Amino acid sequence: MPSIALFAQTFTKQNEILEGLSAAMKCYVVTDDHIITNVSTEHSIDEKKIRHSLYEKTSVFNQFTLERERHVNLLKIEVASRLSKPSQCIYTGFHALLIPKKVTHILRVLVADEKSQRVVQAMAEGLSEKEAKRKIKQRDISAYSWTDFLFGKEAVDRSLYDMILPVGNQPLEKSVKLIIDNCHKTPLLETEESKQAVADMMLAAMVEKALLQKGHNVEVTADQSNVLLEVNKSVFNFGSLADELKKIAEGVPGIKNIEVIRGREYETSVYRGQRFELPSKVLLVDDEKELVQTLSERLISRDVGTYAVFDGKQALDLIDDDKPEIMVLDLRMPGMDGIEVLRRSKQKNPEIEIIILTGHGTEDDRKLCLELGAFAYLQKPVDLEDLSHTIQEAHAKVRSGQA
Repeated sequence: MPSIALFAQTFTKQNEILEGLSAAMKCYVVTDDHIITNVSTEHSIDEKKIRHSLYEKTSVFNQFTLERERHVNLLKIEVASRLSKPSQCIYTGFHALLIPKKVTHILRVLVADEKSQRVVQAMAEGLSEKEAKRKIKQRDISAYSWTDFLFGKEAVDRSLYDMILPVGNQPLEKSVKLIIDNCHKTPLLETEESKQAVADMMLAAMVEKALLQKGHNVEVTADQSNVLLEVNKSVFNFGSLADELKKIAEGVPGIKNIEVIRGREYETSVYRGQRFELPSKVLLVDDEKELVQTLSERLISRDVGTYAVFDGKQALDLIDDDKPEIMVLDLRMPGMDGIEVLRRSKQKNPEIEIIILTGHGTEDDRKLCLELGAFAYLQKPVDLEDLSHTIQEAHAKVRSGQA
């Protein structure tokens, strides 16, 4: 009997279905927690960061850090490693969607139900109606974010699954039987081609890892150990980039041939490799939109990853979601002023380094900001070299603290 990759909407009796399947098939259940813990332990990465990459929306700084791509790559390698072992499993959770469709001895199942039924189930499990709706919405947004990141599709898209099981009011035993009956179909046998697809999944993931470590984010696929690299952003010298990508990929053993092509989206944006040693999570906070956008562009041209917001509330909200490492903060803004943003930011995240950049500050402001934990206090107009140097120093302090 083949293995199963099961992705379930929340409050669809998914735990009871998993227990029934596990008992009937006498096999082990692999959850997201198992995969995350192994990746965290093997690569010394905080579990919280991996969970954020799996379950939360893509960070505004991700284009500079490639953090989500790097974490997902390690999850792919872990899943491929498990698939390569001759054991029957039920893979359940977000990681189940990482298994390529070419791996044909895996039955891909979506367990789903109408939202109204899910609310009823959540209330039966002890939640209020309001809390049930909130949790369902939160989980659905997380699921859609995940499948959009991986495939550019919604989580309920039929093309992602071999079987969609609408739970409804049918007995649990019937749901389990329907899945097991589908497992007995001949196309799901573990053929040599399907085993090769697992090997190709691992090979593609290892090539992707090597490229990401060098700051290159391209689409990687493998077929019969032949590797295809697809560049989806335009570059001034495609031949030079292709040679560089090939040279990096050639360091991965087991490749028969490497081809680099222009992807379908090649003309829509500009390709840039990333330099991870440089600051990549710099938040600019200033109500002067044109000034801060120009500053952001000039810093990005120097490989400093920045994102701009235009008031204090936006800054504080983003600290919760995206965890910037450095903030360049104006003092005089409508609504919440910079000093209050500094105070609250340090309360929320003491590790964030905050550089004050103001054209109207006083000596008393300077003293207060430094007392509240500001890394530096600079006056407008600022020389870009001075600001870049200060950001580099703040970044070095952040990295020292993380180490």
